Amino acid sequence: MSTFILSFLVVSMVFLALALGVIFGRKPISGSCGGSKGLNSDCSCKEPCTKRVELMKIQENSTGELC
Repeated sequence: MSTFILSFLVVSMVFLALALGVIFGRKPISGSCGGSKGLNSDCSCKEPCTKRVELMKIQENSTGELC
């Protein structure tokens, strides 16, 4: 029972810290446009991340295509 209480307290403290970060104006947690699929998934991002932009430039220079 003490393990459960300790685990619950740790998880609660983590959620409290995340909530306080959002409340005090820090940027909320957000996923990347690629997610877990990696950089080769699709090109439908509104604002691609820097790795994606670099990969797109390399692909454009080598094959003349963006995706």
